[in-house]
Amino acid sequence: MIILGISAFYHDSAAAIIADGKIIAAAQEERFSRVKHDLTFPFKAIKYCLEFAKIQIQDLDFVIFYEKPFLKFERLLETYIGFSPKGYESFKVSMPSWIKDKLFQKNIIKKNLDEMSSTKFDMSKLLFSEHHMSHAASAFYPSPYKKSAIIVMDGVGEWATTSIAIGENNKIKILSEIHFPHSIGLLYSAFTYFLGFKVNSGEYKVMGLAPYGKPIFKKKILQHLVKTFDDGSFQMNQKYFNYSTGFTMTNDKFDKLFRMKRRKENEPLNQKHMNIATSIQKVIELIVLKIAKRAFDLTKCNNLCLAGGVALNCVSNSKILEEKIFKNIWVQPASGDAGGSVGAALYAYYSYLNKKRIIKNIDPMNGSFLGPKFTNNEIKKTLDKLKIKYKFLDTNTIINKTTKLIVQRKTIGWFQDRMEFGPRALGHRSILGDPRSKKMQKIMNLKIKFRESFRPFAPSILEEDSKQWFDLDVESPYMMLVAQLNKKKRIKLKTNQNKLNGLKLLYVNRSVVPAITHVDYSARLQTVNKKYNTKFYKLIKKFKELTKCPLLINTSFNVRGEPIVCTPKDAVECFMSTNLDALILENYFILKKEQDKKLKNIYVREFEKD
Repeated sequence: MIILGISAFYHDSAAAIIADGKIIAAAQEERFSRVKHDLTFPFKAIKYCLEFAKIQIQDLDFVIFYEKPFLKFERLLETYIGFSPKGYESFKVSMPSWIKDKLFQKNIIKKNLDEMSSTKFDMSKLLFSEHHMSHAASAFYPSPYKKSAIIVMDGVGEWATTSIAIGENNKIKILSEIHFPHSIGLLYSAFTYFLGFKVNSGEYKVMGLAPYGKPIFKKKILQHLVKTFDDGSFQMNQKYFNYSTGFTMTNDKFDKLFRMKRRKENEPLNQKHMNIATSIQKVIELIVLKIAKRAFDLTKCNNLCLAGGVALNCVSNSKILEEKIFKNIWVQPASGDAGGSVGAALYAYYSYLNKKRIIKNIDPMNGSFLGPKFTNNEIKKTLDKLKIKYKFLDTNTIINKTTKLIVQRKTIGWFQDRMEFGPRALGHRSILGDPRSKKMQKIMNLKIKFRESFRPFAPSILEEDSKQWFDLDVESPYMMLVAQLNKKKRIKLKTNQNKLNGLKLLYVNRSVVPAITHVDYSARLQTVNKKYNTKFYKLIKKFKELTKCPLLINTSFNVRGEPIVCTPKDAVECFMSTNLDALILENYFILKKEQDKKLKNIYVREFEKD
């Protein structure tokens, strides 16, 4: 039984394919198109999935789309009617595209699948899942739990913005929902917009900015913008927001409430911006905890599964863990809309087809390494074509030489095995550095990633060493949890350093691994095991042997405004256009200093702001 899951048309289009319940391939369209958050029909992602499975479109038993377009259209229409006459201009712009295309996505999907097949696609094979059910399925079915509470939180699907469900064996039942326009995801996105970052892209920047401020606006947010209740429900005061019927997330009343205009993209960040970021992060954590407590009350389960865009807020995930509401937590690594493709396919298999679910002592997500892999021969052809100088080395030599470079404070582009599915680089498409360096955060942010200086970097640590370095008792293989650095690894601050605030906190040396220690001593942690991440594990272990430090800086192999690299060509272009010192492509060892200086001019380009 082979099923193709598709998510598309809004943001982060993706495709996933399962065979007899096993996830064998999944990828986002952006990785192939090189358009960040690509929302178009995922032709290239589907093509990859089919090629990996060695089948054609006509060989598929079912194709399932991750949401129901008619329900979404119903929500939009009822919203416009409910807010009438407000929102007429938005209505005038959005309705034609819905009537022409989006409302008839069934026909569009068929047309696109026909284009990819030698025969006409059989429409009896096409299924649709509800948006939040796809998210819930993506969280529960790959989890290690026979029975679990499930929480889905995002911007909005068809109607639902927050869902509590219970999963048991092969079935999922929705127990409670909060509907649009009340949305924890849209609340956070509204502040993302107000702080001058891109919606559906810059939310993690707000999370990263939050530790620099104080929650002085938390009370104001709870008094005016969102009302919370003990049962986990909440209501947003729509007079301050414009997302229901307008072209912006917030309005003039929102500006007046905070006595400032929305920050422009190039405007410097000030302390007030940081305080606002802190405040909304604390409000989100408060709401998430109330939802989690409600989920436990409804299900009485010890296990929790999380999905939806809000589940990418690893700080709020960790608050649930800290409160010990549940004994165990599992977070879908592709929690956003891309993961809906996996969830939809699994929903079709287990719920629609009523297949038996068998839990084995393996990770159904395969460490989230579900994307393309390239052979050494394929890499060689690319390097020769691009006139790149290289050395071909055995794996042990690669690991030894790479480790020595990192110890020398060199920055590394690391490209190995299958590409990650989801937004996190987990050691297959990563940029690596020495966490002990005081300067490395600044170097990597400004000279390699070309992004804001305040952005923290994540550590990847050997699984067996994580408890000695971080206050985290569970595994975190997908980088979906934050943890506090162990107090023994911290450096006592001087009196004058304790009085600093804002971005002045950034370059204070506060630990033995300053490059990955955020200003509040937190880190978005990846625990690395040798079963699913063998080469990366060996690299970190070698670094530990040389330095007694069992962790590395691990950030995604891309620059600001671009998707994570997918192909060897993508990797070379990123390498040559940045200040990376070395590039490791499987067994090919490439040094920047050995490349023809004339080549560098070819790769100079402007980087799009994300």
